[in-house]
Order: sequence, then C-alpha cells, then structure tokens
Amino acid sequence: MSKSLEISDRDVLIVVDVQYDFCPGGQLAVPRGDEVIAPINDIARHFRHVIITQDWHPPGHLSFASSHPGRKPHETIDVFYGRQILWPDHCMQGSCGAEFHKVLHTNAIEAIFRKGTDPEIDSYSGFYDNGHKRSTGLAGYLREKGAKELYFCGLAADFCVNFTVKDALKEGFQCTWIEDATRALDQEDFKKIKEDLTKEGVRFIQSENLTNF
Repeated sequence: MSKSLEISDRDVLIVVDVQYDFCPGGQLAVPRGDEVIAPINDIARHFRHVIITQDWHPPGHLSFASSHPGRKPHETIDVFYGRQILWPDHCMQGSCGAEFHKVLHTNAIEAIFRKGTDPEIDSYSGFYDNGHKRSTGLAGYLREKGAKELYFCGLAADFCVNFTVKDALKEGFQCTWIEDATRALDQEDFKKIKEDLTKEGVRFIQSENLTNF
C-alpha cells in the first residue's frame, strides 16, 4: 500500500459536478458516475476546505444539440472559441438534473462555483469558460484562502475535471488527482489525459492514500 498523505489546512478539495445529469439515468450520464460519491464523502472529512462546481446552463444553451436544428448530440460545430461538442440538454438551471446527488454529503462544502451560465459559451472548467473570456472567481477565492495544493475529484474525468485541473496548473496551483473518485465518459481518452498531465506535474493517487492516516 502506498504511503498515506497528510492534508494541511492550506489544501483544498475541489469536487467537480457531482450532479444527477452526470450520474446513471441522467441526461449526460457518465458510466458508473455514481461510484465516485462514496470515496468523495470519505475524502471530504479530511479537508478543512471543500469547494464544489456546478454545471448551471440556461435553457437554449449554445452547447445543446437541441439549440441547433438538424444537429444531434455528440456532433461538433465551429464557434468563435473553437470546436464545440453538442450535448444533450443537461444541468439546466433549477432542474432536478442540475441538483447535486442526494447521496453526496454537502455539509462540508464551503462554496459553490457555478459554470456554463452564459448561454453563448460552454464552460468545462471550474475556473473559466471555454474561451477564457470570463472567470468564475475560483482562482481569486483560492488565493484568498491561502490555498497551496488542490485535490480534484468528480465528473467527468475527461472533460470538466480535466479542464479544471489544466486551468489550476496555469494559475500556479499544485494539483493532485484522486483517480478512484473520478469517472470518464471515454476511458481511452482519460488514459492519454493522465499521461499528459503527469508530465506537467499532476500527481495521481487513490483515495486510500488520504483516508488511512
């Protein structure tokens, strides 16, 4: 078994998008997405600071296939910030699908950062929209807290977790990815993401490394 890691008061757990629409039965379900909840609940009790992101789209969002007549989910279009995958309508503001999963323990969460609120641009990252035009304020919040290392978990590994980690690196934070507390839409894509991020200094661990000390 790997050596356990001690969490300091300057370490922050960032939980990404553990919402009904990304869990089995949801509009954009990640395979076995609900399996991340138990390890996240266990991990969270070790952190003084727990942050969560929430996909929060208005109706008719640019990223919805339904907003583009004749288009189907998972097709792509060109938009002003590059290629955009078209998704099923998901995580619409105020909908049941946008709610955090009821099994997720939310008492320890000190702040929620919503993303995807601009109807004209998608936002995978918890820090910025996909065009890096608008900040959520997360980076400033973390600096105000004196955050040093960020620990990441949630859904989906190959999209929103991935883009959030990449932006965290650009913002100068040390990043640790809790691998068994994430699930991917495409596991093969995740393998390449893991390889690339490891080269950039991201540490990949299992939740047991945090819970056995």
